[in-house]
Amino acid sequence: MCYGYDGDRALDESLARRGLGRRRFLLGAAAAAGGVLAGGLAGTVPASADARPTGRKIVPRGAISIQLWTVRDALAPGALFDSTLRSIADYGYTKVEQALGYFGRTAEQLRDFYDEIGISCTSSHDGISPDRASLEAKLENAATLGQRFIVVPYLASESLSDWQLWAEQMNEEAALARRYGLRYGYHNHAHEFTTDLGGGVTPWEVLTSELDPKLVHLEVDLYWAVTGGINSGVPVAQSEQFAIDVIDEARQRTLQYHVKDRHLNGGDMADLGTGHIDFAKIFRAHRVLEYIVENDTPDVTPLQTAEVGYRYLSELRMR
Repeated sequence: MCYGYDGDRALDESLARRGLGRRRFLLGAAAAAGGVLAGGLAGTVPASADARPTGRKIVPRGAISIQLWTVRDALAPGALFDSTLRSIADYGYTKVEQALGYFGRTAEQLRDFYDEIGISCTSSHDGISPDRASLEAKLENAATLGQRFIVVPYLASESLSDWQLWAEQMNEEAALARRYGLRYGYHNHAHEFTTDLGGGVTPWEVLTSELDPKLVHLEVDLYWAVTGGINSGVPVAQSEQFAIDVIDEARQRTLQYHVKDRHLNGGDMADLGTGHIDFAKIFRAHRVLEYIVENDTPDVTPLQTAEVGYRYLSELRMR
């Protein structure tokens, strides 16, 4: 939680910079036309260097998702889980990214519940499996839920050989995931850009050089990419360009974003629209298949983060 932070004032200031009024932001508007990407799983779509602001909405509503880690404090097996997911559906979400298990249900039962409330579980965060049986069970459950993606959420080490081994393991898992109809990805934090594995080599350089781009995609967490740039010495004003460069320079395609904002004072995570990250700039440079709302430390309540996040993305416009 970010105590002592004037969220209402920050929201008003942020919306003013984006040319939005609070009422229009909070009430929402008609759904954006068009599909997610005409090219399907073609990866990111670079914006034209000559493109000019049009006022058109950037993110199709059907491409907005939420990482359930965001609302973990409002989840528990049974009624609380059901009520929270129904609220998320009521806000307009049609997609979620699974985390933290199935909350007392089997994969089949959870799929039935999601179908009932009009939600699709299109992605999940799952660590590297310890053995073949665990891997197959993970992939079978993901296929049962109807997922498109399965993503490794976190790895950390100061050993070059660890990162090389993990890249090899992820390539092997991704090859099997493809047989289940799943795209396999990696989700970054900040340390991949700043940890020195020797001779100035970073984990990000190892991953992007050794992960098979035909099998593994990137789920770029924009808060952590921006923070990684700042921690590397990039000025705050250039931190969005650092994130864009991360995507440009990787051999792997970026198919998913984690979208969470960043408070300028202190660098804490922030609800969307209350921080300093210029998401429109990043989205103009690269479109993706899923824009996943996340905030590990909601400023007020998890459900308010979910609601504000959906409305922010659904109203974000070209400038």
